[in-house]
Amino acid sequence: MVSLFVLLTSILNINSLKIEGKYGSRLFLGDGSFDPIQKTGIFLNQEITALSAPLPEPKYSSVLGEVSPEEKWIEVDLSDQKLIAWEGDKKFLESLISSGKWGKTPVGEFRIWSKFRYTKMSGGSKELGTYYYLPNVPYTMYFYKGFGLHGTYWHNNFGQPMSHGCVNLPTLVAEKLFYWTTPTVPLGSNSVVANSSNPGTRVVIHD
Repeated sequence: MVSLFVLLTSILNINSLKIEGKYGSRLFLGDGSFDPIQKTGIFLNQEITALSAPLPEPKYSSVLGEVSPEEKWIEVDLSDQKLIAWEGDKKFLESLISSGKWGKTPVGEFRIWSKFRYTKMSGGSKELGTYYYLPNVPYTMYFYKGFGLHGTYWHNNFGQPMSHGCVNLPTLVAEKLFYWTTPTVPLGSNSVVANSSNPGTRVVIHD
């Protein structure tokens, strides 16, 4: 069943939607396009270099195969800091992740409710030294409110908790998942919101 949150998101102008998440996080959901103006970001109160240019677009618009969308699901193991993408009982890919350190990653069963090629995130606390402002976060797949799976350019410490609640992925892994999961992003678009005819891939997160 499509949640009220997803239905509300579909009705609102997603180009200007702003979501206040837990732990002081704030998401600015644009249209998924790359923002060329944002050259720097902040992670843990320290200025960092953001993506300087859009990532190369893959030659495929989606990962094709004989497996139906309903047979695809993502498992996130917080104890092992690992993600496995499944096609039924067969692995599509496996990768180390970084889950919540300064905010808990939610546990349970979810569905990807929206996807953005690029989006902006901010939150944390300047007083506690955990403030972040991250433009052009690549290949973001939100599965529960403001919690998402996404690519990561501000650290490479996968296998250790490093986030404010999201599931940080190596960017190349996030890219593969972005085109493998549903909802499918329409051609010519940089974002999509799940609906009854284009539902989201199941995400199971456990300790």
